[in-house]
Amino acid sequence: MADASKLRAWYAHRQGLDGSLRGASAAEVLERAGWARSVGGVSPYLTLFSRAGVNRESADAAAAKLEIYELPSARGCTYVLPASDFALGLKVGQSFAGEIKTAEKLGVTAKEIGKLCDTVLSALEKGPLDPDELRQAAGKAVRNLGLEGQKKGLTTTMPVALEQLQAQGEIRRIPTNGRFDIQRYRYALWRPNPLRGFKLSPEAAMTELARRFFTWAAPASVAEFQAFAGLGVKAAKAAVEPLKLEPMASGGEFLFLPGDRAKYEAFRPPKDAKYALLGSIDSLFLLRHGLKSLLDPRDLERKAMSEKGARPLGEFGDLPDHAIADRGRIVGLWEYDTASESIAWTAFVKKDKALLEAVARTEQFVKEQLGDARSFGLDSPKSRAPRVEALRKAAATA
Repeated sequence: MADASKLRAWYAHRQGLDGSLRGASAAEVLERAGWARSVGGVSPYLTLFSRAGVNRESADAAAAKLEIYELPSARGCTYVLPASDFALGLKVGQSFAGEIKTAEKLGVTAKEIGKLCDTVLSALEKGPLDPDELRQAAGKAVRNLGLEGQKKGLTTTMPVALEQLQAQGEIRRIPTNGRFDIQRYRYALWRPNPLRGFKLSPEAAMTELARRFFTWAAPASVAEFQAFAGLGVKAAKAAVEPLKLEPMASGGEFLFLPGDRAKYEAFRPPKDAKYALLGSIDSLFLLRHGLKSLLDPRDLERKAMSEKGARPLGEFGDLPDHAIADRGRIVGLWEYDTASESIAWTAFVKKDKALLEAVARTEQFVKEQLGDARSFGLDSPKSRAPRVEALRKAAATA
């Protein structure tokens, strides 16, 4: 059986949470640690800050220069990717574009959407436009889908065209204030199209996605890759087969890329704590199947606040709060309290000087550069208040 503390420390090492990415660029962080999941929250910023000390201004500048960017990719979900993976990310996400399926049920044809796409591209030749401006420019080419469309969450045909054009690399979304933690956008032509010259078939692209996944997250199971990529069992097995993965142990389900098992066996965990305050959907957590492998057994029964009240941490599939990690182990939870402009947090370990400094450093970053630490777009100080209160109570009784 693997040494749990060594395995967690190895995960942190592969994720660049051991200090090895200090001073790296935003793109270098994402190449090493993996694509940063983005849902209108601050997780991409925390990913870059925790590993390399990249501040918000630098992250936004990297996005403006297209060194990194938020794109629909794995499972059709939005991630912040490095430029080296723009084409791959778009390719693996194309089969998950779902708006057209909904539209077809409402009587919309591919020909109609094709005409609307041409109209959108023509309108954007003059410069970026927001959705309202695009609808006005499209005129009769965009159609209202009526009450039935409202019931299915699709009021017009415009979102279908925008989804297709993004997946094809023809256009990109531009946040109205240049930040990742916002969900208001304009749209612009993407020239040159990042998919131009990309030769991989959909199947080969999935194999390349698997290669990256096992670089970021190994040892991992095929099932964990399957969940990340959004594939069926057969397709996931086909995607990883060319990689010739090596089992961590004889007959085990946890696998390495060739050569990485020897690196793991030679790896020695740091003796000193390496604290990092991470977003709830950081790659360290998101690429794992559940949280148990990142928790000490003693912490599985610790309670955390959910929408339905307090529950043991071991029962959560995803983190209910942002987390404090030390050498890959979850050692605390935190949220940002906008009223006091401070971090509310509780720790599962002794609050030593290094931990207090890590909290203070992140608190300053959030206060001065982000203003808040939303987990996702709809997260708000009001909705977060019960979790903030629970964390303060837990800290008081620790």
